[in-house]
Amino acid sequence: MPRPGGACSSYLIQTGSAAVLVDIGSGAVGKLQLAIDYARLDAIVVSHMHPDHFFDLVPLRYGLKYGRPVPPEKIPLWLPPGGIEVLYSLRKVVPLAPEPHFFDQVFSVREYDPEQAVSVADCRLSFRRTRHYIEAFAIRADCNGRSITYSADTAPCEAVVEHARLSSLFLCEAALGLDTEEGERGHCAAFEAGEMASRAKVERLVLTHYSAAYAPEALVEAAKERFAGPVDVATDGLELTV
Repeated sequence: MPRPGGACSSYLIQTGSAAVLVDIGSGAVGKLQLAIDYARLDAIVVSHMHPDHFFDLVPLRYGLKYGRPVPPEKIPLWLPPGGIEVLYSLRKVVPLAPEPHFFDQVFSVREYDPEQAVSVADCRLSFRRTRHYIEAFAIRADCNGRSITYSADTAPCEAVVEHARLSSLFLCEAALGLDTEEGERGHCAAFEAGEMASRAKVERLVLTHYSAAYAPEALVEAAKERFAGPVDVATDGLELTV
């Protein structure tokens, strides 16, 4: 659930020669245009196929199809394994357009192999399975000796800790805020995000994927109980230099 005036999950990574959008949840395209012309994106990478992480592919498709100028090439769209079937199944339940290849007109749609890294210009993207209700993948971006690891949606997970090891920036979900959950796990509390950051020995932690039910200051305080480094909370439009 986006916070008032906000959007769902979406993170723009810009390097010296690449602009990569990681996830594109509801409301992301409107926010994206405050930072970059979306026609300039070099790739879009989706962590998992829950709506709050990919639904704004629909308005972005319309923008790319009918915007001016139209991009000369299709934007590479990397989905997780099985993501193509989920994406294309939208046309079975929503009358998006009469064209049979609705998304293919502007995106070069493909699925990544989590065992293989993806290179976008000078940015290397690698993946690791998280602990979530459906198959989801943490995404690490490495460029010129610096790194950003995005947890995607996950409960506390050793694989994600290892993937984030020594990252310059760890963008970790805190969907449970100050609470915990019983039974099957799929999300983190703020203190659990702090604990993963500490174990991964990252330089900086940014909490994300949290609701308006929790004060950002309280989330930071909870994370700092387990992590001694700098802690911030993600807000729409936040820009960080790594």
